[in-house]
Amino acid sequence: MTISADHTAPDQAQRLPAEDAASEAVRKFGITVEDYMLPARHQIQMVDQDGQLKAEGEQGTEPGHEYPLPADEELLAAYEQLVVGRRVNDQNSALVRQGRMAVYPSSHGQEACQVAAALCLSDGDWLFPTYRDAVAVMARGVDPVETMTIFRGDWHSGYDPARHKVGIQCTPLTTQLLHGVGVAHAAKLRGEDTVVLAMCGDGATSEGDFHEALNFAAVFHLPVVFFVQNNKYAISVPLAHQSVAPSLAHKAVGYGMAGERVDGNDVVALLAVLDRAVKLAREGSGPLLVEAHTYRMQAHTNADDATRYRQDSEVAEWLAKDPISRMKTYLTGRGLLDDDGAARIAAHAEDVATQLREGLGEDVPVDPQELFRHVFSVPTPQLKEQSAMLADELAREASSEESPK
Repeated sequence: MTISADHTAPDQAQRLPAEDAASEAVRKFGITVEDYMLPARHQIQMVDQDGQLKAEGEQGTEPGHEYPLPADEELLAAYEQLVVGRRVNDQNSALVRQGRMAVYPSSHGQEACQVAAALCLSDGDWLFPTYRDAVAVMARGVDPVETMTIFRGDWHSGYDPARHKVGIQCTPLTTQLLHGVGVAHAAKLRGEDTVVLAMCGDGATSEGDFHEALNFAAVFHLPVVFFVQNNKYAISVPLAHQSVAPSLAHKAVGYGMAGERVDGNDVVALLAVLDRAVKLAREGSGPLLVEAHTYRMQAHTNADDATRYRQDSEVAEWLAKDPISRMKTYLTGRGLLDDDGAARIAAHAEDVATQLREGLGEDVPVDPQELFRHVFSVPTPQLKEQSAMLADELAREASSEESPK
């Protein structure tokens, strides 16, 4: 589907941005703008949990919501990133137990969302991840050890955001959406061909920053794809206690943007939906909201006990929807993946795990004076005093260690 582009500022006295985005769908199918903005009645799914491609009429698509099958090369690249992501999630959980990482919010079970978010973007686009999106950061091309640096307690993020076009993984809930909207606004003012994909979870949709980010992006007609990973829980709070909307994708309509919901464990559907969302945003259709239905198989972090708020039977139900086994079955059935190819991908994933073990196993030199260097561009008198006190204390300690006993 080709959507007309409109790079002019929104004018409330004329057409709404959503009307321009939906114009061809309206002409082609005779639907209303409101119908175009609403998500499909059923989540978009292209490959079922048994790894079988659904027939075109079974995909739950409706007029204005058709999605072509992604290219074979894109699907194979996605599968490799899925396998690497799963191995990284499991390796990081082990590193936490070994004391090499302070904390790790695993995305085990959500890897399809992570991978699709990274692969749908061009080199000049920006990704703004949450604290749980380390696999997406890696799939974007960031070094694995640099990606995980933040989780072992280092004071900096570990990677250069400007070089990789990847924002810092945000621990504060939802702040990354505002950062992403700001980058998109700047890119539009400069006339740059940049799309921003900003990720968040279902709990983030209850935050004020979520409202501010979506409203600003819609009013200023910005090229942002808001990607909500709905894994059913905001830590321990179930979705039913967060929102009574028909879906989180329906929230988009209130801001004047289109929304869509997709099976978050179907990487084929995720790539199709996000590829199209990025394309529309790049063509000038304004922001879009995509909700992915997925599940985190493990606890919120290593400090959480998930058995307090969810049942084993629920976890088992989602285990059968695993995105990796589903994708492997699909690719094997199509003759795109054989035993040799699967072995090569598994070996690559093991190499990444080894790189993480070795990189995070190295002791990092600690300079206590860094506590004071980056608070203000010009240190305050109090900081100078505290720095001098610490320097004196460290010097006396070093002197006492060197003195003969």
